[in-house]
Amino acid sequence: MDDRLCLEVHDLEVQVLTGIYSEETHLPQPLRISLSVDLDCPAHFAPGDPLGMSKNYLDLKHAATTALPAGVHFTLIEAVADHIADTLFLQDQRVRRVQVKIVKLAIAEADESIGITLVRHRR
Repeated sequence: MDDRLCLEVHDLEVQVLTGIYSEETHLPQPLRISLSVDLDCPAHFAPGDPLGMSKNYLDLKHAATTALPAGVHFTLIEAVADHIADTLFLQDQRVRRVQVKIVKLAIAEADESIGITLVRHRR
């Protein structure tokens, strides 16, 4: 088995134009986005290793926030997840697997989590 490093960023709240119903299509709606990203990693990390030996967590946050195109309407939240995964694969060749969990906050009635989890592997 190959060693992997998993970076995680959870519970980002992002406003995204998404949805299929008329009440959803004209205004952004709040999504809670969580990411787990598997990277190739070296055999060992030493105390003085530079950030380049890993990946900046802010790159993950950027992929789920500012890298989403402004003004673009995503019919499906699955397309939002795919855009995030594509962004991460393009950022760094060491990314092997991306898991994106999206919860649609606007449709929760009793604090439940309703949404999807998409897992993509580098091809």
